[in-house]
Amino acid sequence: MLSLTWIEELQAFLHPEQIKRNESFHPLGNDGAVTVYPRTEEEIAAVLRYADRHGKKVVIAGRGTKRGFGGQREQADILLSLEHYAGIVEHAAADMTVTVKAGTVFGDLQRALAPHRQKVALDPFWPEEATIGGVIAANDSGPKRLGYGAARDSVIGLRVVYPNGTVIRSGGKVVKNVAGYDMNKLFIGAMGTLGVLSEITLKLRPLAKYESVVLLSFPSGDLHDIRSFAVSFLDTMMEPICFELLNPALSERLTGRPVYTLVIGFEDVENAVHYQEHWVERLRPKAVEMSILAGEETAAFWRTFYTMAPNGRLEQAENGVEAAVKIGVVNLDVLSILRESVLIADRCHVRIEAHGGLGHGLCQAYMHGGEEGVLTAIEELRQTAVRLGGYAIVKHLPLSLRQRVDVWGGKPSYFFLLEGIKRKIDPNKTVNDQRFIGGFNDEHDDQ
Repeated sequence: MLSLTWIEELQAFLHPEQIKRNESFHPLGNDGAVTVYPRTEEEIAAVLRYADRHGKKVVIAGRGTKRGFGGQREQADILLSLEHYAGIVEHAAADMTVTVKAGTVFGDLQRALAPHRQKVALDPFWPEEATIGGVIAANDSGPKRLGYGAARDSVIGLRVVYPNGTVIRSGGKVVKNVAGYDMNKLFIGAMGTLGVLSEITLKLRPLAKYESVVLLSFPSGDLHDIRSFAVSFLDTMMEPICFELLNPALSERLTGRPVYTLVIGFEDVENAVHYQEHWVERLRPKAVEMSILAGEETAAFWRTFYTMAPNGRLEQAENGVEAAVKIGVVNLDVLSILRESVLIADRCHVRIEAHGGLGHGLCQAYMHGGEEGVLTAIEELRQTAVRLGGYAIVKHLPLSLRQRVDVWGGKPSYFFLLEGIKRKIDPNKTVNDQRFIGGFNDEHDDQ
């Protein structure tokens, strides 16, 4: 419980309306006894400096879509919300770069760039609610990662507020910036455990003149046929923006067909897109059903796709629990992961909607069911991934279940490097404590 004096001390550098005392706790955890809403970088630094000096814990959030991702705490002292720290700082249209405040909603940023026929080449989930800071901190990406690359491929510069209130800058504001260490990669995907991202500079791409989605449904369910087609396709000069396989449960939701379905996305000038569509038509096996989405149909398909994953801002499921698992394997081993998702769903009596990139090897599995069934399904999927030489991390799960499962799948061999960096930058474990691999709170914490 916070004392009145403690809150009054926060009010020394924040307006009263920027501080909200929380009377209840979120079931996903990662909450704060008090939420603060800074509007400037200086206010972010002041809050962190105060917390670091007074031994207070700080949890960082944008709009809360990733609240269920990592973390063992129900409540920290302060929930630092960047929801009101938003907007474009600088848009150099001729240089194809933009600098934006971390609390800016991703969809708002894309709409601001659209009149210039430019975009950020990222495809995060929940783009109309996720903030750019959260996307970068979690290294979020979707099926179009095949053509766009990861978040680290778009970021060319960062401003970061360290836990002691010091503001640093990494990278720059021009695309060709190769001098020295690439410090950006230290913070991308670090889940805010090393500091608060305040500004992000991103390189841009031109908007595609035309876009379509080709759907190939494999009614036989024979994964050998899918593998054969995928190998033939990947061996060509075609340049899809995504090459994603859906398991039958997810395909039924998105296409109405409960069969394995390949989603092939193209973005280019219209003639180039049609040429690639015709090439797929010639290559596909005769028994495979093909359909093409274009125009508003394509936009509607992707809107549905990117809002399937559990969202920390939404009410939790009334019957059962929701979970999301990210799995990384060698690209064609995605077939094994999706096949196992079907078998595991039957054994554990849960619903699993899964998809995976046959070009990049990243899979997402969304689960809904009873607590024990979901936990068992997570463990079995992880065992399958590890057996294939990959990994599985839990991206969304209620706090009570995160405390029973290893969200990150154990410490990697290079954990000591991550731990050393954390200790150097945040010796007091002020920001997002226990939010990342290993929690950084092992037996050596007090030494």
